[in-house]
Amino acid sequence: MVGQFGYVALTADSGEHALTVYKNHAPIELLITDVVAPGMSGPMLADKLVALQPDLRVLFISGYDNTHMVQKYVVEKGHALLPKPFTVEELRGKMNELLSKPQASASR
Repeated sequence: MVGQFGYVALTADSGEHALTVYKNHAPIELLITDVVAPGMSGPMLADKLVALQPDLRVLFISGYDNTHMVQKYVVEKGHALLPKPFTVEELRGKMNELLSKPQASASR
């Protein structure tokens, strides 16, 4: 879907793979990841990438939008959340919203 919006999408099938992809293509503008993932969770991946790139924008997607994990690792850290299920237009709107905001400062 991201490619349909005119963006270049880099994909990874795991958090570990995402770290490798990032290292080969850094910096990136936006990380889109699920909160719950096998192996390395989305919040763990986001923490690692934000440590490497403090101004990285993060969009979490999740079917569990009101859990303790979502509150602690998404809302409290100021990341965006798009609850599942969502439409293509909702994803496009959230991406446009995040990418049009000034990047976060490196003091995060």
